[in-house]
Amino acid sequence: MPNEQNDQNKKDEKTEKNDQTEHDQQDKQEEEKPKKPHPLRKWILIAAGAVVLIGILLWWLHSRHFENTDDAQVDAHISGLAARINGTITAVYVEENQVVKAGQVLVDLDPNDYEVALKQAQSQLRQAQQQILAEQPNVPVTQVSNQANISTSQSSVTSAQAAVAAAERNYQAALDRVREAEANAVKARADVERYRPLVEKDEVPRQQFDQVVANAKALDATVAANHETAQAALKQVDQAREQLRQANERAEETRKNAPRQVAIQEASVATRRAAAETAQSQVEQAQLNLSYTKIVAPVDGIIAKRTAEVGQRVAPGQEVFLIAQTNDLWVTANFRETQLRYMHPGQSVNIHVDAVGTTYAGYIESMPGASGSVTSLLPPENATGNFVKVVQRLPVRIRFQKNQGGLNLLRPGMSVEPKVRID
Repeated sequence: MPNEQNDQNKKDEKTEKNDQTEHDQQDKQEEEKPKKPHPLRKWILIAAGAVVLIGILLWWLHSRHFENTDDAQVDAHISGLAARINGTITAVYVEENQVVKAGQVLVDLDPNDYEVALKQAQSQLRQAQQQILAEQPNVPVTQVSNQANISTSQSSVTSAQAAVAAAERNYQAALDRVREAEANAVKARADVERYRPLVEKDEVPRQQFDQVVANAKALDATVAANHETAQAALKQVDQAREQLRQANERAEETRKNAPRQVAIQEASVATRRAAAETAQSQVEQAQLNLSYTKIVAPVDGIIAKRTAEVGQRVAPGQEVFLIAQTNDLWVTANFRETQLRYMHPGQSVNIHVDAVGTTYAGYIESMPGASGSVTSLLPPENATGNFVKVVQRLPVRIRFQKNQGGLNLLRPGMSVEPKVRID
């Protein structure tokens, strides 16, 4: 029985194997037969191709009206705040990333040296002003003195002229007396000659003749004396004329020197005033230097970089802060030169900011004046012979439209993707 059972099992297994072999052969034959395509497959492929073509056409038509770039970032004015005087920092009132307002005190410098300098300048100014007060009255005093000197010199001239006239009159009178004496002497000599023959004839007494002779001699002496008097009067005329000449010279000198003396006094006063103005400017400079001990924010913005520390010694021009002016932002978009053909100021722009995930409205403010490579620190020199044509990029300035929400979230340096509508 067991053997029969085993034989039966073997027969069954063989039968199953044969059936499986026949089934596999049938499946292989069915697979080798060509399958018929589904009747809708053709139309599905045509529709898909049409959709792709339409999509490509729409994208092409759309892209014709826009130019975009991912080489763009938010820009702003970055103000470098530096010390204007030497000094030691005594206090710092802000930290990095802190919002500040224009006029806000950021740093205090030690003011002691500049307070002393201000007091010294003010003292010099007061001294200069007092010197003006002391010098200023000399001008009218000199003017009055000059008027008096001119009047005195003119009076001296008048007196000298009168003395000349008097001397000339005296000389003329002396000449008249000489002529009179000469006439009398001539008559007396004639009388002597008339009496001489009469005396010889004893017609007149000898005593009378002697008296006539004596009278003639006396008249001759009078003539000589009058000549001497006339010569003395002539010398007095010369002296009076010399005195008149000297008086005229002194009067002329006084007249000419009077305005010069006034000019000298006025120049002295002007010098004192110039010194006072210099002292005033020194006071103003000292006041400015004292005010510079407080370093204030020149604009509204955010502190971007702080280098100031308490106790630090700073020099003029040494930078202590950077302030980013976040209230005046724009976008610098570096477009390829081939994209600028239809761009111009005023075109609308959609600006997508990566950091905030928001798209803002803007417009082209200005077109570039040169490419970025030309304005770089080391511009290329194409004349060296190693020229390779490269499409250049030029920075286009784009402004944000005002009164948009979220502009306060933007910061200089953020990456953006502007899309310009060029139609």
